[in-house]
Amino acid sequence: MNGNLDALTTIFTEFYYWVTVVFMFLIHVGFCMYEVGASRRRNHMHTLMKNVMVIPLVTVTFFLFGWWIYWAFPMFPFFGGLDHDMASANLPWSQNMATNLDDRITGVFWAAFLLFSWTAASIVSGSVIERIRSSALWVHAVLIGSVWWIIDAAWGWHYGGWMVKYLGYHDAYASGVIHAIAGGYALGVIMVLGPRIGKFAPDGTPRDIPPHNPWMVTIGLFLIYTGFWGFYAACNVPLISPEVIDGQITGTTWTATNIYLAPTSLSAITFNFLMSLSGGLMAAYVISRGDAFWTFSGGLAGIITASAGNDLYHPIQAMLVAAVGVVIVYKLHFWVERKFKLDDAVGAVAVHGYAGVVGLIIAGFLLWGVPSSPYEGYATINPLGNTIGAVIMFFCLGFLPAWIVAKMQAAAGVLRIPEEVELQGLDYAEHHAYEDAKLDVIEADKAYLASRATAAE
Repeated sequence: MNGNLDALTTIFTEFYYWVTVVFMFLIHVGFCMYEVGASRRRNHMHTLMKNVMVIPLVTVTFFLFGWWIYWAFPMFPFFGGLDHDMASANLPWSQNMATNLDDRITGVFWAAFLLFSWTAASIVSGSVIERIRSSALWVHAVLIGSVWWIIDAAWGWHYGGWMVKYLGYHDAYASGVIHAIAGGYALGVIMVLGPRIGKFAPDGTPRDIPPHNPWMVTIGLFLIYTGFWGFYAACNVPLISPEVIDGQITGTTWTATNIYLAPTSLSAITFNFLMSLSGGLMAAYVISRGDAFWTFSGGLAGIITASAGNDLYHPIQAMLVAAVGVVIVYKLHFWVERKFKLDDAVGAVAVHGYAGVVGLIIAGFLLWGVPSSPYEGYATINPLGNTIGAVIMFFCLGFLPAWIVAKMQAAAGVLRIPEEVELQGLDYAEHHAYEDAKLDVIEADKAYLASRATAAE
């Protein structure tokens, strides 16, 4: 560190990202509670286990190769080769990827992206509850968490990504980069996986399978809101000198920037996060006629819809974009369910995937002509660039890889649990010791009560 200002900036940035990562951990807590609340009692332990094991599997693989992909792939393969210089500094055996007092930022910045990876995997997890094998889900968690989403982050989120430079793609808070791709990926899996037993009547009419525990669903969603707010902050670079950005930003003060290194502030995202949450909740309440599940989910869908442009929207725009997105998402979810007989157990494809796509397209129109980057020579934001980006995120990097891998798993007989296991419940089928232990305790309690009754006589 060359001086007191550099030292303070480094320590502040390190602490800033550490705090955002802690907040973002609440997203995973929320997803666990949400999925357990939505699943039926006989599948609770299985639901928890598959979510918990996402943490070590995605963390280790993201350390080994996911982080390297982000730095190596910004222009690969369409507009150049791998960025070996940047990538080599982020290989798992490099000095930056270890305890190192000369680099206080890589670890916490890596962790922020890692928590994004957990989020992508958790989105897929929710849509497939009660019928997928744990091992099959974990394969998909590694692929979406450590490969596919980080490729799209390199292309569309990295400040030097080819989609930003040549398409004018803009997605400040990840409508597409995380949510559209994860929703598309979930759609690819459930299209092969098939619906839960009893989801559709013999005539094809969808049946509602209500949440087992509405309280857990509600609290889980509120935790996701909280973690999502931390996610917004993690998408900002807290303090950066204008001189660092090749002199493209004019001014004499230091500033926070968005992921593309364009100036923004925590004040801006606070306005727009809360206004888009409110717009989503109100629209969902109206369109669903007060359905609690869709009202709460609509708040999340509203934030996701507005996220692509929430660094630049006026707060009223953010609210209206969220409301419009929720109406589209709600209608589209039930149309797809009836038309194609797809069982998206928690509405993840709609709330994340459809909302992400709609948000990208809307941002392309509303922000048309605004610079996508502070760097010279980059395309401006435009409807075509964001629409192409939405297709790449949802279909090319999301749906298609998931569908191919799920097809391979189904052909090998390792994707879906057998029918008798689904009827019995995954908790007993995959967690015998847990269920047997409960039965042992019940029998011991009965024996104890019987002995007390005998002694009393």
